[in-house]
Amino acid sequence: MSEKKHNVSRRQFLTYTLTGVGGFMAAGVILPMARFAVDPVLKAGAESDMYAVAEVADLTEEPQRFDFSYEQVDAWYQSEVTETAWIYREGDNIVALSPTCTHLGCTVNWDANEDYPDQFFCPCHFGRFEKDGTNIAGTPPTEPLHKYVTEVRDGTVYLGTAEPQI
Repeated sequence: MSEKKHNVSRRQFLTYTLTGVGGFMAAGVILPMARFAVDPVLKAGAESDMYAVAEVADLTEEPQRFDFSYEQVDAWYQSEVTETAWIYREGDNIVALSPTCTHLGCTVNWDANEDYPDQFFCPCHFGRFEKDGTNIAGTPPTEPLHKYVTEVRDGTVYLGTAEPQI
C-alpha cells in the first residue's frame, strides 16, 4: 500500500489526539478513586484475632455471661465493638456460646424462664436451647447456638469468632 491512501485529515488527527489525551486524563482521575474504594476490601481480615474474655478460675459448670470489647476496622471506619458470650466449664473443656438466637437474631439468656429451667431461652419467639446450645425440637430455632472458637493461655480464656455448630 502506498502512503497516499493513508492520509489523515486534520479533523481525524485532532479527534485521535484529544481522545487519547482525554483517556489518559480520565484514567489518572478514576484509578486513584477506584484504588481508594477497593483497597480496604482487599486487606486481609482479622478473623484469627483472639480476645481475652475471662479467667479460667472464674468459670463454673453453670453458664455465665461475659461481655468483651475490641476495636474493629471496617474498611476505613474504626469502632469499638462489644460482644457477649455465655461461657462455662464442662469437665476440662471450656464452652463459649453466642447469645444470638439462630431464629431471628434476638438475645437469649440462660435460665431466664422458670417454666424451662437450665435452658437458654429467647423471650421474643419462645426459642429454647439446651445447655450445650442445641436447639430444642418444636421451637422456632432450626439450628444450634453458634459456638466461639476458644483458646486458653496462662489461665485466661480467649475467644475468636462464633461459628455454627452444624
